[in-house]
Amino acid sequence: MSWLWALIVGGIIGWLAGMIVGRDIPGGIIGNIIAGFIGGWLGSLILGHWGPVIGSFYIIPALIGAIVLVAIVSLIFRSMGRSRG
Repeated sequence: MSWLWALIVGGIIGWLAGMIVGRDIPGGIIGNIIAGFIGGWLGSLILGHWGPVIGSFYIIPALIGAIVLVAIVSLIFRSMGRSRG
């Protein structure tokens, strides 16, 4: 049951990061979950373990990491789109 909670929280973190940055992560719900998980990992790695914990995610570092991840991915996809057209 804890993995289900982690999937839900990871998806919400990825969705919030996309809303804050103003860009969608490719892949829809799956992309949001992946962005939330990778962002949580990056945020905890860079910023440490602090703040409230929900679904085994430290919310503040996870959200910051997901925002950075979504911004980087959107820049990469935007530059790929320009080079094609």
